[in-house]
Amino acid sequence: MAESKDADLVDLAAEAYIYGYPLVYDLSMVGTSLRDGFGALAAAPFNRFAHSEHLADHRTEFVSVNNDTVYSIAQLDLSGGPLRLHVPDTGGAYYVLQFVDAWTNNFAYVGRRATGTGEGEWLIVPPGWSGSVPDGVRGVIDAPTAVVTVAGRNACDGPGDLPRVRVLQEQLTLTPLDGRPHRTGLPTPEPGVPEELRFFEELRVWMADFPPSPADQAYQDRFQPLGLLEEGSSPYAAADPALVGALTQGLERGRARVEGVSRAGTGGGGRPGSWNTNPHLFDYNLDHFGVGTIDSPEWRIADREASYLARAVAARIGLWGNHGYEAVYAQTFQDSEGRQLNGAHSYVLRFPEPPPVESFWSVTMYNTPDYYLVDNPAGRYSIGDRTPGLVHADDGSLTLYLSRERPADPARAANWLPAPAGDFRPMLRLYTPGAAVLDGSYEIPAVERVGG
Repeated sequence: MAESKDADLVDLAAEAYIYGYPLVYDLSMVGTSLRDGFGALAAAPFNRFAHSEHLADHRTEFVSVNNDTVYSIAQLDLSGGPLRLHVPDTGGAYYVLQFVDAWTNNFAYVGRRATGTGEGEWLIVPPGWSGSVPDGVRGVIDAPTAVVTVAGRNACDGPGDLPRVRVLQEQLTLTPLDGRPHRTGLPTPEPGVPEELRFFEELRVWMADFPPSPADQAYQDRFQPLGLLEEGSSPYAAADPALVGALTQGLERGRARVEGVSRAGTGGGGRPGSWNTNPHLFDYNLDHFGVGTIDSPEWRIADREASYLARAVAARIGLWGNHGYEAVYAQTFQDSEGRQLNGAHSYVLRFPEPPPVESFWSVTMYNTPDYYLVDNPAGRYSIGDRTPGLVHADDGSLTLYLSRERPADPARAANWLPAPAGDFRPMLRLYTPGAAVLDGSYEIPAVERVGG
């Protein structure tokens, strides 16, 4: 009976890892942003934007970061009250401000697709707020948690376009409604907890301070035997060895599950070399639909428990990624014959016609297993319809060349996407995708290895 109970605890701990991974990873990245910054983004306190001054490159250590837009990211602490957000007029240029709660739910969007590109003011309010909305505010953005990430992206057509983007960034501001800064900060997990239990301690503390929706709270009640619902002093500072064993085994089991599904993909046709693309990868938000979101069954995962694994996978492979109606991401690890993509070989990716998008598209190169941009002598990290000098065939098709070494032929070098020495994973991004992408009828061509 004892062995059965221990096995049950391991299974429960694995479920808790999958359920809680997005919260812990998200708030860890929030803390990193506040303390150190990351990549091209300098550290910034709560309620202030940090702006990239250049496009992301190999020094930007962030999972699946894009190289198409310039980031403006703010971590919000709404515990002291609402914030006024001012957005500039981008003159029709693509941009999006994506609002993400502590559980990684995308709950609002401001930008070209969602609200247009004109100048305006928005009021971001904390959970339960019932104050008066001031004049001149275009709309209210209701935050599900007191800490929120605003992930801003301005389309940038290369280094020469950066001055235009910088002017827009300077006009993007956050102001406390009452004019006074209020910053409480992230709650601190209890010191003295062993490193192997740190994940569960962070989950325990942050779960209590950033409660999810009532439906999710009902689900997480099942984690009581793991100590995750304990208040006050940490149960992990001097935990029973049996509990320690169950938690550490469960963590590894849950992590393996998330990694396995992340690599297997979240869609695709199952044929060798097919791209794993799922416009519904970020549909795990079932409870919070604000400005710019689409509240309809087609954009909600039907099974709530299944949504927890989907949410963990989305956080693992693309933290702070958009809903499919804003942008669709497709990835592949294999060539057309099912072999792992690796820089020891050369490859081609041929598009008979451009991918169907309303804004723009790109293919970005990432190493594995980190999913970071790849250092290369050309300084090219992505390639797409805005890349200058692309060479199309007479029939209008476009062939991209994926290899470690630069092709000798100038026309091929113009269409070259540098690869690392080892395994890699390209990602196709489709901004404001067309109907054929969203309904699955568009088939992305497979990557073909050159020379067998």
